[in-house]
Amino acid sequence: TPRDIATSAEELLAFQAHFDSLFARQEQRDWFRFYMCGQLSNLDRKTVEPMVLALLGVNESAIRTAQHFLGQALWETEPFLEHAQDLVAEWLGEPDGVVIVDGSGFPKQGTHSVGVGRQYCGHVGKVANCQEGVFILYSSRRGYAFLDKRLYILEDWFTADYCDRWKACGIPETLSFHTEPELGLEMITALVERAVLPFRWVTCDARYGEIPAFLDGIAALGKWYFAEVAVDTRVWRRTPPVEPPGRSLLGRPRTHPRVKRTAPRPYEMRELVTQVPAAQWHRYIIKEGSRGPLAAEFACMRVTPIRDELPGQRCWAIFRRTLGPQSEVKFFLSNAPTTCTLQEFVRVSGLRWPIETGLEEGKGEVGMDQYETRSWLGWQHHMT
Repeated sequence: TPRDIATSAEELLAFQAHFDSLFARQEQRDWFRFYMCGQLSNLDRKTVEPMVLALLGVNESAIRTAQHFLGQALWETEPFLEHAQDLVAEWLGEPDGVVIVDGSGFPKQGTHSVGVGRQYCGHVGKVANCQEGVFILYSSRRGYAFLDKRLYILEDWFTADYCDRWKACGIPETLSFHTEPELGLEMITALVERAVLPFRWVTCDARYGEIPAFLDGIAALGKWYFAEVAVDTRVWRRTPPVEPPGRSLLGRPRTHPRVKRTAPRPYEMRELVTQVPAAQWHRYIIKEGSRGPLAAEFACMRVTPIRDELPGQRCWAIFRRTLGPQSEVKFFLSNAPTTCTLQEFVRVSGLRWPIETGLEEGKGEVGMDQYETRSWLGWQHHMT
């Protein structure tokens, strides 16, 4: 209704006012509001020129000024993201909240956009010419919201062949190469160090779950991970004995510890699931979907993961099996304590959808993937 529209406009202005003090000049505040309104509009293409034409009319000067605000103006994004995190903590925060980390691709034409290159793009489901962003999102019983972002720069961009493009895009000279899991851990570490947002869990898909350094980094922060892992991830049912460095019967002395040769071999997760007794599978409703409740069967057991061919810290292996004749099994590892219940694993397993929904809504409704800026600064501004 007209009243609903008026109320939403008032609420949007009130929300934007939270960030007014972070701009040095009124002109920047005005363009900030303008760009947000353009992203929330019903335009088919939410880039600067269509926004100006639709909202301000034919105005070449306004187009240039808006493009400068987005791609070149010197306003830092970190204060905005930190203040947004403060609001998320106030409005959505819960002690057992969940931080979800995931990547998303942005298909691009040409070779001039910052960080662009041929890499796997989940948006199109294949290797394509794209940019890749890493995002973290907060989820609780009270709602969900994005928290932070990083642009993944391919390792090729750190070679001499890309020197001209590096400078043209304005990439900071101090930037060093980081993998996507390293970027995710960097953002989560910053959250913990700020100590503003309450959360207990970190969840991720197998792209991050297969990286031991990422999982161990989450554990070192005092958080519990619930990480999907590949079917061939190897674990021991029981922690095997380890031989310390020392003399060997044949050859040179050992300089590193090793698992005793008499120890049982580790199992792949797909092998391990076949050893779960039927009585240990329990059916739960994960969440209410658009077509009714989404249910699956769950089981879990304690295992010992492999770390550099040696036993790591004991953890949980969790199995989620879909219902029906063509059932599919998903595999997870978690460092949650032994007191953690299967019901809690079920709850957390159903909380990966917010980041998928958030990315879908971002790209489908507010122009997350509709930008023409090619610079490092422009990407940071747009995503913020």
